[in-house]
Amino acid sequence: MAKPKTFFTCNECGAESPQWFGKCPGCGTYNSLEEQISIQSSVDVPSRGGVSSWQSTQSNGKSHAKPAKARASLTFDQITDRQIARWESGYEELDRVLGGGIVPGSMVLIGGDPGIGKSTLLLQVSNQLAQKYRILYVTGEESGQQVKLRASRLGVSKALSVVNEENVTVVVETTLPIDPDSIGADLYVLPETDLEEILREIDSLKPNVAVIDSIQTVFFPALTSAPGSVAQVRECTAALMKVAKHEDVTMLIVGHVTKEGAIAGPKVLEHLVDTVLYFEGDRFASHRLLRTVKNRFGATHEIGIFEMVAEGLREVSNPSELFLGNRDDPAPGTAIVVACEGTRPIVVELQALVSPTSYPSPRRAGTGVDYNRLVQILAVLEKRVGIPMSKLDSYVASAGGLNVEEPAVDLGIAIAIVASFRDRIVDPGTVLIGEVGLGGQVRSVSQMELRLKEAAKLGFKRAIVPKGTKFPDLNIEILQVSKVIDAIIAAIPHQELTTDDLEPDEDE
Repeated sequence: MAKPKTFFTCNECGAESPQWFGKCPGCGTYNSLEEQISIQSSVDVPSRGGVSSWQSTQSNGKSHAKPAKARASLTFDQITDRQIARWESGYEELDRVLGGGIVPGSMVLIGGDPGIGKSTLLLQVSNQLAQKYRILYVTGEESGQQVKLRASRLGVSKALSVVNEENVTVVVETTLPIDPDSIGADLYVLPETDLEEILREIDSLKPNVAVIDSIQTVFFPALTSAPGSVAQVRECTAALMKVAKHEDVTMLIVGHVTKEGAIAGPKVLEHLVDTVLYFEGDRFASHRLLRTVKNRFGATHEIGIFEMVAEGLREVSNPSELFLGNRDDPAPGTAIVVACEGTRPIVVELQALVSPTSYPSPRRAGTGVDYNRLVQILAVLEKRVGIPMSKLDSYVASAGGLNVEEPAVDLGIAIAIVASFRDRIVDPGTVLIGEVGLGGQVRSVSQMELRLKEAAKLGFKRAIVPKGTKFPDLNIEILQVSKVIDAIIAAIPHQELTTDDLEPDEDE
């Protein structure tokens, strides 16, 4: 019997090598190569002689006389059209991120930090889908009792019954209200990590949706590597993808993330699936952001916003309430901007603090804003407006911790910094939209009409926008500016701010 061929795979980047190295040739990580056994393919590859003989027949003049005929390929006219009916998940925020709902037979990968709420979200979604479809929830990190305990807390199942000893049943009652329609839902839980057992259960149960929590815990017994390794994650995902496409089973897969925030495992994991979602949030805040970075059935960079409460995750229908401060009591150094995440406009309050520095180099810090753009705006304010930012510490943050890194918030950052420098209050009924150029000009941005409609809906009376753009008739005053200095004067009209007023005080 021939000895099986082996090769070595890097756990970090997935690079393959015929021999072992202490340092990976691909990514440079030490002690990351693991031995793998090569699996022979069941498809017979034509021998070199067979290929050459096929080429020799093609060189014969008679073969060219035969009409061309496709063996397996089809033209677009031969492919039948099929109307894709999306399934409603029960959560409009998730449907928005997926492009309108769950596509049957698709494969969705959800990643996020530990404890962010991935399992909670999928358990709640499974409960909603189980009212119409058959759901299989595969848990590789928890036992069935643990899943049911969380389900009881979320109101998904009845009171928990756990058998500790033979003929002894301990019933733990829950004080949370339970929806009677959810009791007895078509939801099945399978605590298993063996891929072959999972595939057998899918073949036997024939569910419409299968949830895998998580892919890093599933292992293929034919491979010698440990669960979570590059080879295991790649082979298990490929097997589940084959089942999803052939059996028309929708797969919702949970993926772990690395310390850098990327989904753990080989990059091919994200290429295999149809949709990649990231569940983000601050452990000190209650809101959670569900962001899409890849979607074969919808737009990318859409976001859904949830709030973590005692009963689980709750949708936030008006996210601007989370990221908008108290407009009745404005403070110096604040400005209101309208950021767009995909097709969703969000009104966000930006806060700035400027103070004289006590160090040779001033400090710059930004929370929720792009640091490089912040430094660029500070340089523009010093060169084009005349504010001595090289002698001042500057701190900028977005309310609620939302990341607003698009260029459309540049004008709001600049106005907030100037207002903090002069200790002035920006008109609380004004929103600022525009990109700041290096020459001090205000440039136009995309989706302007969508941003202005959101501002008008929330009751803002005036918007300062770039000059030269036509706008529809909205219930909001439009003030167009071409320079940053014009926007500064317009944003703080009641102080009669001029260019001379921007000079630092003598005590500064």
